Amino acid sequence: MRAKGLTNAIAGAACAAALAAAPLAAQARQVPDSFAPVAKDLMPAVVNISTTQTVEGETGPLGQLPPGHPLREFFEQFQGQQGQQKRELHSLGSGFIVDEDGYVVTNHHVIRKADKVTVVLDDDTKLDAEIVGTDPKTDLAVLKVKTDRELPSVNWGNSRKAEIGDWVLAIGNPFGLGGSVTAGIVSARGRDINAGPYSRFIQTDTAINRGNSGGPLFNLDGKVIGVNTAILSPNGGSVGVGFALPARVAQPIVSELREDGEVTRGWLGVTVQPVTDDLAAGLDLPEDKGALVGNAAKGGPAAEAGLKQGDVIVSLGGKPVEDAGQLAWLVSQRDPGDEVELKLWRDGKKMAKTVKLGELSDQKMARAAPGQQDKAGNIVAKALGLQLAPAKPQVLEQFDLPSGIEGAVVARVARGGPAASRGIRPGDVITQIGRRAVDSPKDVRQLIAKGAEEGADGVVLLVQRGNKSQFVSVPLAKPETG
Repeated sequence: MRAKGLTNAIAGAACAAALAAAPLAAQARQVPDSFAPVAKDLMPAVVNISTTQTVEGETGPLGQLPPGHPLREFFEQFQGQQGQQKRELHSLGSGFIVDEDGYVVTNHHVIRKADKVTVVLDDDTKLDAEIVGTDPKTDLAVLKVKTDRELPSVNWGNSRKAEIGDWVLAIGNPFGLGGSVTAGIVSARGRDINAGPYSRFIQTDTAINRGNSGGPLFNLDGKVIGVNTAILSPNGGSVGVGFALPARVAQPIVSELREDGEVTRGWLGVTVQPVTDDLAAGLDLPEDKGALVGNAAKGGPAAEAGLKQGDVIVSLGGKPVEDAGQLAWLVSQRDPGDEVELKLWRDGKKMAKTVKLGELSDQKMARAAPGQQDKAGNIVAKALGLQLAPAKPQVLEQFDLPSGIEGAVVARVARGGPAASRGIRPGDVITQIGRRAVDSPKDVRQLIAKGAEEGADGVVLLVQRGNKSQFVSVPLAKPETG
């Protein structure tokens, strides 16, 4: 009896504990009774985008054959000019109205190369749209439609407040079906999907499919916190991994496109890369944060202000720079002509530089000045898995490198060796080791030998490939013992 009573007491205590915890668990799992009220208010401001593009191309069997195919001559003989015909391509997407006067936001890729853009309202009204402006770097576009009536519109929300686990709604035109609503949660924030230097996306498991591009992602207050832009899918359909450009990025871009038809951004004139643990150790940095300068464009703002390869930028205009992506974003928020203070690490010392930003254009590419650099010894082959050659004319010609380049040219890379594991390949040119410039493969040998004697686990190489340079941390192979 006592045992039974004890069991009942334990069960009762467990039950009480469960009941005490129940309100918190219930709150965590709470689901809205219905999304209908929010969806009903929002759907009239979400539109379908239809585009038409006229292209000239080869039709019939001729259009299926690649250039140089032996059968092309046969079909060209019989098809003649009939093989070249104009045809129309159609695509569908989504968008949303941000002003009652008829301004519509969508993705750049939805209307790219379109000859005609049509906006279809929720009540099936079709309106011809004018492209006000586009920004390919953030994949945004603004359209304008004309109508005699006031159009329903939606407001921007604060995407910074969106937390992982928050409910969100996507409304759009999947597969051309028309206005469709899907619900899910915020799965992640600040997701980098290699879609450009200014974009860190909201990831959501809300169903987003083809045709949803350009549509809005709403919070439960009915505010736009993102522009649905991309999905990760092996089959083209939703698998619960969708990406929306945050409102904090989209809203100022849309405003600038409405006013000016284009976006102007500040230009620093550097190419940068993240600071990894290995790079931080190899460059004697206090922490693995900041943006490591790989190139400073000759004549560019950074070079004019005295920035050099190997500098690590840790703040811009008083705002911390955690990584290379954040630097690009901070610079893009500045206007050409702005003077900004950069704080950076150089040779183990912290310093400040004031830079007057230029204007970014697609033609401005940061180009690294070649470093300086005979035949490296056996230690390089063993420690790095490399064979190096001097930058003589015949070597440069062999690797199709421009004349005038100076450095230690990578002639061979051992399969499975340390250098190969870091992506170094024949034709690359080593111009620096750590913070020391190298004038020849002999210098490489000496610096590698010194590092090995000091017990270094790896070295940081500045590797030039084409017009770009990048710091690469390479482990040193340890000598065999027995």
